[in-house]
Amino acid sequence: MEIQGKTVVVTGAGRGIGRAIALQMAGCGGNVALFDLNQADLDETAALCRAERVQARGYLVNVADEAQVCAAMTQVVGDFGRLDVLVNNAGILRDGLLVKVKEGAVVGRMTLDQWNAVIGVNLTAVFLCGREAAAHMVELGNGGVIVNISSISRVGNAGQSNYSAAKAGVESMAVVWAKELARYGIRVGSIAPGFTHTEILAAMRPEVLEKLTAPVPLKRLGRPEEIAHSVRFIVENDFFTGRCLELDGGLRL
Repeated sequence: MEIQGKTVVVTGAGRGIGRAIALQMAGCGGNVALFDLNQADLDETAALCRAERVQARGYLVNVADEAQVCAAMTQVVGDFGRLDVLVNNAGILRDGLLVKVKEGAVVGRMTLDQWNAVIGVNLTAVFLCGREAAAHMVELGNGGVIVNISSISRVGNAGQSNYSAAKAGVESMAVVWAKELARYGIRVGSIAPGFTHTEILAAMRPEVLEKLTAPVPLKRLGRPEEIAHSVRFIVENDFFTGRCLELDGGLRL
């Protein structure tokens, strides 16, 4: 798919990887619809995208809320006249051990709130946004591309029962959707980034960051722009569907 003149929805577009993806799409001539919960971040991303001489609109959306997602996707079609690409990027972390043990006694558990918060934003929201985008794409009849941002943690990372489960589900849904939607000219893929230099990691102590990068063969964190470049590859390559791009610097958990 040629990105020029297409409409691209990016969730979690206010900062980090989401902002980098939006800027990559804008730089290729794509008009961008930006979903996030922070108005100031949305405004900044939209301004940066408009500097690329494309249309850019921000939408305050809780992507885990069905009514808000349905309304926002419909509004995007009304505002832009089309919907060609969805990038399901929004995500949160609520890490914790399944059970925390000290001297043989269980002193803590991952809470249901921790579980539900991550599953809601990282899995249910992907389902909701994917469903609504696909419905509009089918009705508009122009085909489309859906990209789900998974994670290296999808294979199982200690301390991330909730996040790992969600990111494994995100990849699996991309495979299912690729099979179901190909007849409508809609391709679906996923990307599994490794540890990436975003605001969350930037706030970590240097010694913690060193432990994260030490086992990476390339000896560094990924950059949001590198993840964004992978999104561009999937969108532009018309023979890519139903697969997951691993972008982790060679790291294996």
